[in-house]
Amino acid sequence: MVKYIAVLTLMAALALSVAGCNQTPSKPVEQPKIEPAKIEPAKIEPPKTEPPQIKPPTPPAAPAVVSFHDKCTSILNTDFINDKGMVDYNTLKRKRPELRALLDEFNKLNHSEYNSWPKEDKIAFWLNAYNLQLLKIIADNYPIQSTRIHRVFWPSSSIRHIRGIWTDYKFLIMDEEFTLSEIDRRFFRKEFNDPRILFAVSQASISGPPLRNEPYSGQKLNEQLEDQVKKYLSSPLALNINTEEKAVSLSALFEPSWYGSEFVNKYCTDKKFKDQRPEVQAVLNFIINYIPKEKASFLEVGNYTVQFMSYDWRINE
Repeated sequence: MVKYIAVLTLMAALALSVAGCNQTPSKPVEQPKIEPAKIEPAKIEPPKTEPPQIKPPTPPAAPAVVSFHDKCTSILNTDFINDKGMVDYNTLKRKRPELRALLDEFNKLNHSEYNSWPKEDKIAFWLNAYNLQLLKIIADNYPIQSTRIHRVFWPSSSIRHIRGIWTDYKFLIMDEEFTLSEIDRRFFRKEFNDPRILFAVSQASISGPPLRNEPYSGQKLNEQLEDQVKKYLSSPLALNINTEEKAVSLSALFEPSWYGSEFVNKYCTDKKFKDQRPEVQAVLNFIINYIPKEKASFLEVGNYTVQFMSYDWRINE
C-alpha cells in the first residue's frame, strides 16, 4: 500500500514537471513610457505702468535783483553816454523827471529784499545808485555856474564849482539818508573792500575813470570791473610810463590821501618796489596785473621816480 502511494506521488510530480516545461515563458511586463511633462514658459506680462504725467515746467521766477538793475538802463545807456564815458548833459537835463523816478526806485526798495541779494548785486546796486545820483546833481546844476574868484582855481566847466557836490546833496536810499561821500566811505572803501570798485565810481570829470554806459549787475560784475580797470589804466591821464626819462606818472586818484591807501591791505608787498612808501608799493603791485608785460617788467625792476599828475576837474561832456 505504501509503495502504491509512493508510486502515485512520483507520477504526479513527473506530470507537473512536464506541464511546466511546455508553458511559454511569460513576457516581461513593459513599463509605461513616461514622457517628461511639457513645461511651457510662464507668460510674464509687463507690469502695467501708468504713463508719466508730464507737468508743464514751472516758469522761473523773475529774479527781482536782475530786474532792478535793468531799470537803470533807462538812463545808463548809449543815448546819454558814449563809449569814452562822456555824457550828453543837455539831453539828460531834459530827462530829469525820468531820472528822478528811477532814483525813487532806490528809495522804495525793501531793505530785507536787499539783504537777500548776493554781494556782487549789492556792489552793483550802490555803484548804480552813486553814479545816477551824481548825474542828477550835475543835471540839476547844468550848465555849471562859476564865479570869477573860483575860476582862478578851476576852469569854468569844472564840477568843483558845484559847492558841496559830495557832502551837501542828500538823498534817500531804502528810506535812509545818504550823501555821495557817505556811500563812498561806507560801502566802497569799507564794506566791500575791492579796489577795483574805485574804477567804477564816476568822478564826472576828465581825469576820472570813464562812466560806463550800462548798469552794473551782479552776474557781470567781475567782468565789468576788470574792464573798467583796464580802460582807465590805458589812459595817459591815469598812468604814464616814460622809460627814457625813467619817470612814472600816476593819476592823483592814486595818491595816499585819495584812494592810494585803499590798496594797502590787499596789494602791499615788501618783495617788490622796496624803495617806495607802502601806499605806492600797493598801487604799483596792483597796476602790474593790468598792463602789458614789458611795462610791468619796467615797473618791477627798473629805476625810476614816481610822481602824481594834476587832476583835470573839467566835466566829462
